[in-house]
Amino acid sequence: MLNAITSIFTFVEMELRRLRHDPIEVIARAVQPVLWVTVFGVVMAHRVAIGVQDYVSFITPGVVFQSATFMALAYGIMMVFERESGILKKLLSSPIPRTSIVIGRSLAGAVRASTQYVIVLASAAIVGARFSNNPLFLVAGYLATIYVCIGFTALSILVASIMKTRERFMGIVGAITMPLFFASNALYPLDMMPEAIRLFALVNPLTYAVDMVRKLVLYNEICILNDFFALTLFNVLFLLIAVKELNKIIE
Repeated sequence: MLNAITSIFTFVEMELRRLRHDPIEVIARAVQPVLWVTVFGVVMAHRVAIGVQDYVSFITPGVVFQSATFMALAYGIMMVFERESGILKKLLSSPIPRTSIVIGRSLAGAVRASTQYVIVLASAAIVGARFSNNPLFLVAGYLATIYVCIGFTALSILVASIMKTRERFMGIVGAITMPLFFASNALYPLDMMPEAIRLFALVNPLTYAVDMVRKLVLYNEICILNDFFALTLFNVLFLLIAVKELNKIIE
């Protein structure tokens, strides 16, 4: 058990070292979400009436996940590269349990993606967004972001086991990211959606992710049990499937 936990956090430590030595991806990925909250959010706040008093603050958690989930979903491209170069085969031949590899990689990808939480909230605050004054709620929001991105990174690993080229992989990631973002409560409340889209939003994990972080960082609410339960189901499901399909990555 101790060895498995050590293996998991070894992947996280390795990812943090990569991030320290090469932060370009994090900075580049932050450009679009920063524009969302500083330009789109500010402009739309004066153009639309959706029953939200502070629109910039309202959309900030959604913009966090628009960027963070893309980074989490794109994490699997590294595994596609490792399969092509033979590195992954060596990893799978090591005594590290397959479960630890998937969980460790998923947690590592989630930690990398969670950097967007800090960047987007800071950018939104500069243009007037208001968040909780309680640092515990802000930390809870950050931890919630990591928790959500674990499932999306596991989904990325699963996609990497099916798509054997980087071009196809990124095409699938793009096809997944935008529908999840727009068919969620990231930019507008659920009751504004057409019925068909609302039904999809109710099974969209991003809806529960945004709702959970929004409650924590905007409203100081801890009634997040339903969101946490839905996201736990999502995480467990894709972690289990990714573990099962791991062998197919090197075929």
